Amino acid sequence: MFSAPYPPYDPTDPTGFSYTTVVHRWPVIITGVIDRMHRLSHELCLEMNATEVEAEKEPLKLRIDEARGIIEKISKLKYEMGRNYVMEPIPSDGEPAETYNSELQRLAEEAKNTWFTAPWLFAECYLYRLLRSYFVQTTQWSSFDPFASQKAETFKQSGKAIHQIATTMHELQEEHAKLASDSEKLGVLFKEMIQMCLWGNATDLSLLTHMSSSDIENLQTVGKDAQTARAEFILRDDQEKVWSHVVSLSGGRVDFVLDNAGFELFTDLVFADFLVTYTPHVSTVVFHPKLIPWFVSDVTPGDFTDTIHSLLDPAFLPPPPGMDFEHLQTMIKRWERYVAEGVFALSVPATTPLGGGSDGAAESAQFWTSPAPYWDMQRHAPGLWNALRASNLVIFKGDLNYRKLTGDVQWPAWTPFSTALGPLAGSFPLLSLRTNKADVVVGVEREIAEKLDGSGSKWRVDGRYALISFLEANKE
Repeated sequence: MFSAPYPPYDPTDPTGFSYTTVVHRWPVIITGVIDRMHRLSHELCLEMNATEVEAEKEPLKLRIDEARGIIEKISKLKYEMGRNYVMEPIPSDGEPAETYNSELQRLAEEAKNTWFTAPWLFAECYLYRLLRSYFVQTTQWSSFDPFASQKAETFKQSGKAIHQIATTMHELQEEHAKLASDSEKLGVLFKEMIQMCLWGNATDLSLLTHMSSSDIENLQTVGKDAQTARAEFILRDDQEKVWSHVVSLSGGRVDFVLDNAGFELFTDLVFADFLVTYTPHVSTVVFHPKLIPWFVSDVTPGDFTDTIHSLLDPAFLPPPPGMDFEHLQTMIKRWERYVAEGVFALSVPATTPLGGGSDGAAESAQFWTSPAPYWDMQRHAPGLWNALRASNLVIFKGDLNYRKLTGDVQWPAWTPFSTALGPLAGSFPLLSLRTNKADVVVGVEREIAEKLDGSGSKWRVDGRYALISFLEANKE
């Protein structure tokens, strides 16, 4: 079993970002869930009071009673978290919890099993698994995602950027033949796709939101100028390395270990579309969702399906004045076809319920919502590890995946990326796209890291800086 030579980040330091998270961020998230359940409970009460048929009142009353029970449990959790209580074992609820409870037992032996002493990453994963247990132990709320409405509302706020990117992809289609024979242009576009996925909702940084047909024609100049302007914020930049790797493929497979739903999932799908539609290097893309509501905004199987369906509804994202809904519709219908043909595939059946159900196909996917660092993948999820070894490139999206790749350990920032991956290093070609929103950073030149640390800026956590980290598979 791999053990990192440095301790994990935890909230024992009041000046650290993990302390801020426990004191401020988590209570806000928990309060949001409580408020959501209160509103739904109130609506159900109004519906029950308006119903005159007694037989119709009973299921509504049960749903209300269970909602109140969930509110009571979450309120108790919020109280105990703020007072540094011991983190209780997750109850037997039919979904995997053994890894959590065994780790809690180990932490208790070290007197690190309270909210302000446990490793930050473990405690955060535990929090979402515990919230899930409150819902799954009911009969009426076991398939409920308390963050679903928040994800949908946030998605709607990205309508303008979505339509702009769809128009750009339409322009690419018009230049398809020219692009296919121009590897340099494809390379510039590939980097734009990476940076679109990297920066998430910071769409003002993406050339794709305002690229015209003349820009595509002059892509080598326009794209490189835009990328140069952003370069100072990318502290590790392996774009050339990963593009060289992709160019070496023919009809390969790429896997996305997904992060956020909504606009970020949309950009992942655009990137996947580019790879299979405009390059000869990739023919299949596999997407890996989370099986339970996770870190508020992570993609579940239902989110993946709903995203494609909602984008075909002009009422969901009306096109801005002067923009054509047809561009978006054409692209999404292509995605629908890719899903039907298996060009785009989920790692689990699209109908997989929250929690995974009894389908054995979802067993490997449970690993993504365990507290284990990814360097323990082969030990905890050998089926998943073997499946990813068949991929030509595995893309890990976002800050949380980066934290789990590196164990959320207090590595010196100049630690080689390969070292921080532990036993996972070299298992398969791996690309991490991450904006800095937590303390752990590796693969940055020592001089740069020390200069930023000395500047007093919150460069590790404020989302201004990013890392594009690539590591090839070991040659066998």
